[in-house]
Amino acid sequence: MTVYFIGAGPGDPELLTLKAQRLIRACPVCLYAGSLVPEQVVAEAPADARVLDTATMTLDDTHAEIVAAHTRGEDVARVHSGDPSLYGAIAEQIRRLRADDIAYEIVPGVPAYAAAAAALGQELTVPEVAQSIVLTRVSMKSTSMPEHETLENFARTRTTLAIHLGVRALREIERVLIPHYGADCPVVVAYRVGWPDQMFLRGTLSDIREKVRAAKITRTALIMVGPVLGEVRDFKDSALYDPDMPHVLRPRVRAAAG
Repeated sequence: MTVYFIGAGPGDPELLTLKAQRLIRACPVCLYAGSLVPEQVVAEAPADARVLDTATMTLDDTHAEIVAAHTRGEDVARVHSGDPSLYGAIAEQIRRLRADDIAYEIVPGVPAYAAAAAALGQELTVPEVAQSIVLTRVSMKSTSMPEHETLENFARTRTTLAIHLGVRALREIERVLIPHYGADCPVVVAYRVGWPDQMFLRGTLSDIREKVRAAKITRTALIMVGPVLGEVRDFKDSALYDPDMPHVLRPRVRAAAG
């Protein structure tokens, strides 16, 4: 018996990996986070499967279901949104599984920031503009952040930020980021990426809060901040395909003209 922590991606059922789909179709027990994972993602669970929405359940509740499945010798599809390694709350579940000697496996999924970039039709690592992405969140009412992982510390790098769970903290985000990024730094708020009602709001650090307020977005949104999110056109081509730059798979440099 194995518990499979499955990344369902941001919401679009077609963004499931083949492995994720195969396991959902096969497992006799399916526990999914219904507040973040659409029912369509688990719609292909076996007709006689025990399918439970864990949105109202506690950690004790979900673990009890897993222990019962273990007793019956039934595999469990534990379906999470996005990629389970990012804010998936699987560490505490794994700790209990290990204590009870229950096998588990993690199946990665498409993270929200990657799905957002795809929907926006752009690359997030443009040569000499942006080459790094910080995935972070704000505390608000959830678990506190480690003391060194502050938004202020990340802001000093001026790299692209993907801020989770922060749409209700935009005033504080503006206060911290504007001194480092500037008031006109591009911002994208990606709401329910991959769902039928997905929405993308473009703005700057100085006006995005008003746009979010007007759109009445209060949850399930990713905030992305950085110059790469603007109209970036004047940048160098990547050296990856430069004929004058040899590498192990293209060792020869083209001959000089003349």
